[in-house]
Amino acid sequence: VGLGRSVNGAPVIAERIGEPGGRPVLVIGVIHGNEDDGVAIVDRLRDDPAPDGVELWLVESMNPDGQGAQLRQNANGVDLNRNFPYRWGSIGVPGDPQYAGVGPASEPETQAIVNFIGQLRPEIVIWYHQDLFIISPAEGREGRVRSRYAELTNWPMGGITGGTYTGVAATWARHELAPDDGVAFIVELGPTLSAEEAERHADAVRIVGAE
Repeated sequence: VGLGRSVNGAPVIAERIGEPGGRPVLVIGVIHGNEDDGVAIVDRLRDDPAPDGVELWLVESMNPDGQGAQLRQNANGVDLNRNFPYRWGSIGVPGDPQYAGVGPASEPETQAIVNFIGQLRPEIVIWYHQDLFIISPAEGREGRVRSRYAELTNWPMGGITGGTYTGVAATWARHELAPDDGVAFIVELGPTLSAEEAERHADAVRIVGAE
């Protein structure tokens, strides 16, 4: 399914694996273009059927221009993970690593994902980043899903600091999906991802999606 196009015209695509009408689970492999090891996890999720009762949606990359150039930002120099409309804040200028854009959801890639999540209403959304090798804890159902994912992948849990966290994709999605008790979180991969680790993450997505 075509969701939209990037600044440079590359398609942003979502692929469905599994039953239409099942529990919707969304995985986004790349948001920062130079953090693209999540593609290996998406590849493995394509290899096998989704669990019974799960409608698995895969967006290999929501930042194809940045990924192609191996840059964090999109082709407008915007950090897409500071561009989402919930609690957006003006950060920096073009060229700054966390430049948030001219306004909330100013970028076509952000708009594509905002529209898709608004229509799909997934129960779980996962974004992959690098390379802090961590998952942040949380409360309630969100916390239980994150903890279960960490357990399944043997990934550590802990707080993430060091940035200005306005306009963040997962925070927007949690707010957007709150009426449906939806879960949205970031998995920080390490500097590298082995084939075994990619398979373990793919298995974890299938398991938490089915549970």
